[in-house]
Amino acid sequence: MNAEPFFSFSGYHLALAAVGGAIILSYWLPRWVSRREPAASGLLILLGMLAFAVVPGVPDVPDPRIIPYPWEILAEITVIIALFGTGLRIDNLSSFTRWKPTIRLLAIAMPLTILSVAAMGHVIAGMTVAGAILLGAVLAPTDPVLAGDVQVGPPLEGGEHTVRFALTTEAALNDGLAFPFVYLGLTVAAQGLAVGNWGLSWLAQDGFWRITAGAAIGAAGGWALGQVLFVLPRGATLADTASGVVALAGVLLCYGTTELAEGYGFIAVAVMGLVLRRVEPRHTFHRRLHDFTLALEHSLTAVLLVALGAVLPTLLTGLTLAGAAIAVALIFVLRPAVGWLSLAGSQLRGRDRWVVAIYGVRGVGSIYYLAYASGKIEFWDEEPLWALVSFAILLSTLLHGFTAGIAMEGLSREPRS
Repeated sequence: MNAEPFFSFSGYHLALAAVGGAIILSYWLPRWVSRREPAASGLLILLGMLAFAVVPGVPDVPDPRIIPYPWEILAEITVIIALFGTGLRIDNLSSFTRWKPTIRLLAIAMPLTILSVAAMGHVIAGMTVAGAILLGAVLAPTDPVLAGDVQVGPPLEGGEHTVRFALTTEAALNDGLAFPFVYLGLTVAAQGLAVGNWGLSWLAQDGFWRITAGAAIGAAGGWALGQVLFVLPRGATLADTASGVVALAGVLLCYGTTELAEGYGFIAVAVMGLVLRRVEPRHTFHRRLHDFTLALEHSLTAVLLVALGAVLPTLLTGLTLAGAAIAVALIFVLRPAVGWLSLAGSQLRGRDRWVVAIYGVRGVGSIYYLAYASGKIEFWDEEPLWALVSFAILLSTLLHGFTAGIAMEGLSREPRS
């Protein structure tokens, strides 16, 4: 009988070491060239790719085209936490004028991006109509997870520049608002282009009800959590002693409840953060809660991006020249162009307007949407979709990550509040 050796190299432990080393290097290496906050997102993907390519014996990371569920769950939790934190960090909601750029980005830039990307996917890349619609929906939203470098600062910090406010509020809301178009892609894939059979139902359920329910339940959840944390019982409130885990539990409760009611949970948790902040807007617990959620968000994001890097060489085997051209066009031409046009007539001018137009980061939200859709129905275009989306994320994290610090330092001094 052969006994197993007491000591051997475990693939699992090798993977832990590879992931840990990649994350440390991603945050440390940029310090050699800049004292700004490390532009880690692109390096996390690249070093994840390198680590899993050169370290022998590491197990394979699940291919999202074959096993999308773990990718969907990890990305979903990361986005939930990020959206709540994004809503929480906004100090000043006093003026409707401040929301005008956000409204223009949501009402003009995002639909134009979806339409344009879908058209390019169908005409240039030869995707099916359903696949092209899904591509547009997946790549349209500005990512709330990776856009932290261009958003407003922590709660109670003040000085929210108009550019940062616009990018923060856009990231908080457009993830949920892209969901109707994800469902549109799924509907077309399942039922075809006979709009008369499903058009009214899609508008009523996926358009009106899910958005309304998400906003309403999020507002109610934020108010209720505010009472639990700041108001009741008098003289012994949780906010005076509790850690952020209580608030995180409330976020999960709100998200789960909204999804059970067939609403958009992404909208709910963003609204919840906004409303919770209004209950006791100057309480120091908001800062502690923000720091807690930010640490969770960064940890989950780092693991997810390293994992994306690990599978990137496999995913990119499906990348065509047409797909690469669409990704390049989106990042370097389309988003800047539609962002600039949508902000015409707003208070943003010159360089500030260009910064908002350009810094539409693509990232974790796109992974979630595509993994979610892949788990619901089998698309003919699944392989080129994953290849194109992962390539777009890589481009976006490299471009936006390494230039965000410079762009933010050059903002005008005028439109602050």
